Amino acid sequence: MSEESQATHFAVCLDNEGYKASLEVGKLYRVIPDAGAAAHGYVRVVDESGEDYAFSARRFHRVDLPQAVERALLEAS
Repeated sequence: MSEESQATHFAVCLDNEGYKASLEVGKLYRVIPDAGAAAHGYVRVVDESGEDYAFSARRFHRVDLPQAVERALLEAS
């Protein structure tokens, strides 16, 4: 498994208050590894704009997906 695939994660949005144009509750978002953001309680995700931004980690629940599903989602994006 490559380093990139090991670092790839997804999270489902639980709260979009104040960010209704950027996040959809119940939607799966790609998580971009960011140790600096994580150290401050944030998670960096690719939002509805297609760009990655840091949001409070409390807005998301990380999910582990089977490798084949994760690969298909990454290829589709």
